[in-house]
Amino acid sequence: MTFRTSGSSGTPKRCTHRLAALWEEVNELALLVPGRRRVLSAVPAHHVYGFLFTVLLPRAGAALPVTDLRAAAPGAVVAQLLPGDLMVAHPDFWDLAASSEPRFPADVVGISSTAPLRDASARALASGGLRLLQVYGSSETAGVGWRDTADAPYRLFSYWRRGEEEGTIERETGGEGERFALQDRLSWSGPDTFLPEGRIDAAVQVGGTNVFPAYVAEVLALHPQVAQCAVRPMRLDEGRRLKAFVVPHPGNDPAALRAGLSTWIGARLTPAECPAAYSFGPDLPRQPNGKPADWIIDARD
Repeated sequence: MTFRTSGSSGTPKRCTHRLAALWEEVNELALLVPGRRRVLSAVPAHHVYGFLFTVLLPRAGAALPVTDLRAAAPGAVVAQLLPGDLMVAHPDFWDLAASSEPRFPADVVGISSTAPLRDASARALASGGLRLLQVYGSSETAGVGWRDTADAPYRLFSYWRRGEEEGTIERETGGEGERFALQDRLSWSGPDTFLPEGRIDAAVQVGGTNVFPAYVAEVLALHPQVAQCAVRPMRLDEGRRLKAFVVPHPGNDPAALRAGLSTWIGARLTPAECPAAYSFGPDLPRQPNGKPADWIIDARD
């Protein structure tokens, strides 16, 4: 089976998986979500995540009906959930659902993948009665690990193991071994438990698109009134876009620069690449040891 992904360069590429390997994952997933009666989906089925949960998983045992709810608002979807449902969605969907402090019927399981989910959202959903299974993986690897508690480490599926080489992970299916290069840095707390710690290739996802903060900073630095700048993804409590810290050239008013900067950068970058918040100061934020530091976005941004 071949799926397409944007890839770290933003150019679509083909990711091919053996069908037997996909079924191996589905068989383990089925053990994690027993007793489902129907599947409700807010994700497309032509990507590997959607294919696993909305095409293969419903056929792993007794055939389950699948309902496509991509066009429905999260609040409307939550209102029609029933005991025994499996709700397959993405982090943006769950963030919006969590913001309304929903109450879920008994025995409803949610699935989240494709990007990190805010721990605050996961906790809010859990307090509303939802068991939320977070699956870590990529188009290249399919599912690698899972967790169903915020803040907890992910646990590898049984057929994965930590690679002998740094930055790799290895899989054995049907007696055949295969090594994959990781896209994220993983912090291992045990032989089969880990937490992701950011992209190795320095790309981050904004609205499902891979963008490079360093490249955005290079373009932003071309503005004639910008002396220095830094670009980072927002913290989880700030949003899901990029943010920029700008040091203007001496004599330039930050307020005036702020007013025109979004239009200037919007003419040179894609919407996903454009920072959604700007902060200004005389120097870039740094730690006491001189290394770059994060910053809290200005309330006026």
